Amino acid sequence: MIEIIPNWHPIFVHFTVALLSISVIFFLLAAVFKAHKWHGQWLTVAYWNLWLGVLFTIATGVAGWLAYNSVAHDTPSHAAMTDHRNWAIATMALFFPLWLWSFWRYRANKGPELVFILPMLVAIGLLVSTSWRGGEIVYRYGLGVISMPKADDHGHDDSSSHDDSSSTGKAHSDSGKSESAKGAKKPGKTTKRSGKKATSQRHAQGSKDNH
Repeated sequence: MIEIIPNWHPIFVHFTVALLSISVIFFLLAAVFKAHKWHGQWLTVAYWNLWLGVLFTIATGVAGWLAYNSVAHDTPSHAAMTDHRNWAIATMALFFPLWLWSFWRYRANKGPELVFILPMLVAIGLLVSTSWRGGEIVYRYGLGVISMPKADDHGHDDSSSHDDSSSTGKAHSDSGKSESAKGAKKPGKTTKRSGKKATSQRHAQGSKDNH
């Protein structure tokens, strides 16, 4: 089995959130636009996403429980992790009865009535809150993360900054080399000019002595 850090919970949870959210969206569409020509298709999509979403929720919950009892953590992160677990349990406790109820409603050809839509909205609200807390324990507390980069003053505005900085550094380097080369040439020219000047002075002095 492929090893996922900390386990398969981060994989399954995305299916849970996506499928159940899509289900609620299409139930709402079917409830608001009852006379629309796609009303039947919207209901079908809503039911299938709910059924699949709850199945993935079972896998998500099991993997989450295993992560809760195995991932390394400290006291503050333990409190955050427990809070996330409690919200997850409440969310699943509401979605499971709705899941079972939806089978009966589907077989009875029931439309998306308010008595069913309201609990679905409450359930998706719980799911959003649970997801938020799940993100907190990873991104705020670092649970399930093997290592984190050491913070420094490095920063850039866009992805091309590294290339730009490299080009800038190269330009500075080339400029430095050019200046050094010019500096190296200048003493030679000065020496040559000084030599010519000294020779001219000697010739002038010799002419005076002859006179």
